Amino acid sequence: MKKYGFNLPTRIEVAAGLLKDTGPLVGEVTSGKRAFLVTDPGVKEAGLADRAGSSLADAGFDCSIFDNVKPNPRDTDCEAGGEEARRFKADIIVAVGGGSVIDSAKAIALLQTYGGPLVSYEGRGTVPGPVTPLAAVPTTAGTGSEVTRSAVITDTKRRFKMGIKDVRLAPELALIDPETTYKLPQGLTASTGMDALVHAIEAYTCRAANPFSDALALAAIEKIFPALPTAVREGGNKQARDDMMIGSVMAGIAFSHADVGAVHCLAEAIGSLYDTPHGVANSIFLPSVTAFNAEADPQRHARIAAACGLEVKNMEAEEASRLLVEKLAELSSEIGIPTLSNLEQVNPKDFEHLAELSEINGSTPSNCRFIDKEAYLNILQDCYKS
Repeated sequence: MKKYGFNLPTRIEVAAGLLKDTGPLVGEVTSGKRAFLVTDPGVKEAGLADRAGSSLADAGFDCSIFDNVKPNPRDTDCEAGGEEARRFKADIIVAVGGGSVIDSAKAIALLQTYGGPLVSYEGRGTVPGPVTPLAAVPTTAGTGSEVTRSAVITDTKRRFKMGIKDVRLAPELALIDPETTYKLPQGLTASTGMDALVHAIEAYTCRAANPFSDALALAAIEKIFPALPTAVREGGNKQARDDMMIGSVMAGIAFSHADVGAVHCLAEAIGSLYDTPHGVANSIFLPSVTAFNAEADPQRHARIAAACGLEVKNMEAEEASRLLVEKLAELSSEIGIPTLSNLEQVNPKDFEHLAELSEINGSTPSNCRFIDKEAYLNILQDCYKS
């Protein structure tokens, strides 16, 4: 039996309309009264950050808002946020937004406590000690960052997405309110939803998988795969939105206790170079990487096909795996995910560099099938042609 552990330090509260209770719930995890609210312009414009801020104020918190968070968050913005949080003397960081916001809030909590530069914390287990407490309110059903111990931030000097992974970065509180996603645009619903699906699939297939992560990953797939097209078509469909949000949380816990694999390595490479939305990048590479990996472990991929609800009961594992690849590609197309060649900024001349970035990603060794620069390059070229 291989060694593995399971440590979920995050308290999870789930309810429709929970956003209005942000203040009282945050008050249960801190005795301080200075809340540094991290969000982005889109979430602020939608009124979600202000609703959380009002709840915090009603609960007696002095609240400062930092909304300079961009998609594929940058180290420079996080460092500026860390300085603001230090000057404000924040007792708790409250993140209201998607994965970029929550990852930035983790970095800000770290930087407020210990200072920068952020790159000095790159890697696993690099956080010196406890950081400023963090509460997270996800507004997308995608990254699962509200229950993970990692932050992925772009190092602007290297144009490289670095990972900072430490259990001390995990939020103390996650407020899961599906209503925050009801008005999410179709494109964002699609890309973040595919991100959650990739988390679950890679958590289940990667070398670091274990029985606890397996159970959550399969349960997440069972919820996400059928719900995603409905959530994209019918944004107000409560059942689909509920399933997507819960599936995203489950997938987040799963991959946080296992790892991801080659899909994320490729996605983070093109995200750092082209600023491609993370969920879009994951979606683009998922079918090709799944086809590549299924040769190494067709049984696990067949079980994923079954969890998706595909009719594979009487199929051999290899045949079920091929059907899975086909249906993943169909799902991406159905919900409007572009192909690699459709992304205007993509230049095949960059593929060798992208393959190098993918190979040095910390999750490459976790991929279920050995993969190197040459294999990454082949996948990039195949995706571009398809």
